[in-house]
Formats: sequence, C-alpha cells, structure tokens
Amino acid sequence: MTSLKLDAYFRSLLDLEGFAGMDPSLNGIQVDNDGAEISKIAFAVDACLETFKRAADAGAGMLFVHHGLFWGQPLRVAGAHRERLRFLLEHNLALYGVHLPLDQHPSLGNNVGLAELLGIESLEPFGEYHGRKIGYKGTLAKPLTIEAAVKRISFKDRPPLGVYPFGKQENLSCAVISGGAAEEALQALDEGIDLYVTGEASHQIYHQALEGHLNMIAGGHYSTEVWGVRRVMENCAAQLNLELEFIDVPTGL
Repeated sequence: MTSLKLDAYFRSLLDLEGFAGMDPSLNGIQVDNDGAEISKIAFAVDACLETFKRAADAGAGMLFVHHGLFWGQPLRVAGAHRERLRFLLEHNLALYGVHLPLDQHPSLGNNVGLAELLGIESLEPFGEYHGRKIGYKGTLAKPLTIEAAVKRISFKDRPPLGVYPFGKQENLSCAVISGGAAEEALQALDEGIDLYVTGEASHQIYHQALEGHLNMIAGGHYSTEVWGVRRVMENCAAQLNLELEFIDVPTGL
C-alpha cells in the first residue's frame, strides 16, 4: 500500500479531524516517503532515532508512533531534529503520528486499553482537556487493591514511576488518563473517584491527593501509552495484508 492509502485507512479508524483545533501535534503523515509501496509497518510510542533505526533494520516502510516530531512550533532543521529527518529521508521511511485521537479513541485508545486491563465497567468520558474529555472513568467489576491494579497495567512487568496509597484499601471506582495528566487527579478528587491512574506524577498534587484520600498510580508515560499503538497494530493485522512489528523502546519515565 502507498502512504496515502494508509493515511486514508488510519483516518477511517481514528478521529484526526475532530482533534484538529485542540491537539498541537501534527496528526497524520509527518514525513512522507517517495511514493514507494509499503509492505511493512513498524509501531512505536516515540519518534526518535533509535526507533527509526530499528524500523529501518526491520525493513519497515512506515513507522506509526504516538509521539511524533512536530508539536505546533517551528523547529530549526539542525542538531538532533536534522539528524532524525535526514535518517527518515535517506531510508525512505514514512513517519505517521497520532497523539490525542489515539489517547481518546473508544476502542483502540490508550485510555480504553488501561480501563479494560483494570476491569472498569460502565465507562464514561473523564478528564476535560481544552473542552474535550480524553480519559475514562467507571466502576470496577470487582473491588481492586492498588497493588493489584499496578500488576494489571504493568507492561512487561516494568515497575511504575510511583504508587500513592492514600485512600481505600479496596477501590470501587477508577479513572484513567494515560501520559502526562497528573493535574487531572484534581478532577478525580472532585468526582469522588477512589483510584486515579495516569502516566506521570506531580509534586504539586501530592498533598492534595493525600489529604483527599485519593489512591493514585503513576504508571509511567511510556508504559501507559504502549496500549494504543499496539491496538492499532492488532487492527491492522486483522484488516491489512502487511507485515507488522512493535518496536519497544522504554524510557523508564
């Protein structure tokens, strides 16, 4: 398939246009190839030189990532940014990025993936960001300890960044927003949620969570955002006659 046909396919899956006014990232094709047919797609969380090299070594013609190269600000083509672009162009490797549409997607997204791992039922949108809710909340199918929740969302048994057992021993409700959404713990407090799961912690909300008796898990920005790209890859496996590969480059953060 060409990059343009793959772009149309991904746009049919993910609401790129719906986030155009609020997502500063450049969703869609960020760096195109020369029009060559693509027979293999690599999937990764981050656009960085290591994922580029591993995708090229694997024979991929496109790399699909959650965190791309462009975030709403002009960048000088110099230094590391120049080297990344040079590598993509010299290896004819197309780069495709999907940020918030992949966080929010109701069946393929990072947040619904976390919600399903945790056993959250009666899902409702949660976590307002620029006027749109991108996370999910609901009741837990069974009472869940914070220790058990950590094990459920751990990718390859990697430890979380932080665990803050400030509330109930067994949680009956939970809200999730992957990545860097520590401040949205305040919304969880306002809504009486027992357990809040996100990627990163914040010094500023520590005492608010403690005094509000909110259990919180900072599972890691990377580790909470492997789920969306992997779900898109699974969808591609069912729908497209292409080779696919997930490239795991954890940051520990």
